Amino acid sequence: MAALLRIGFAKSAEDDLLDIISWYSSQQAPEVGERLVGAVFERVEQLAMFPDSGKIVPEFETPWLRELEMPPFRIVYRRDEALITIVRVWRSERLMDPDLGGNA
Repeated sequence: MAALLRIGFAKSAEDDLLDIISWYSSQQAPEVGERLVGAVFERVEQLAMFPDSGKIVPEFETPWLRELEMPPFRIVYRRDEALITIVRVWRSERLMDPDLGGNA
């Protein structure tokens, strides 16, 4: 059996998760934000065993930058040999900026 890859969160993704919690709290529904963030953590667990299960991010068409769909969010991650780094957790309708280049 192949070794499981480590999963980490970039500061940008951590900030996205905090923004989700904050937004739902401002809408008087903090439990929804907490539930959604918990669901993100559950969703990314599959990447430890199946790192290529997400599709390539269409804005970049780069094999190492992939995304999982989890409506209403898209979970964007970098795939390296031994590490998966979650880089963004954005609303599904939001596009990534291809001008980010190496910052993705």
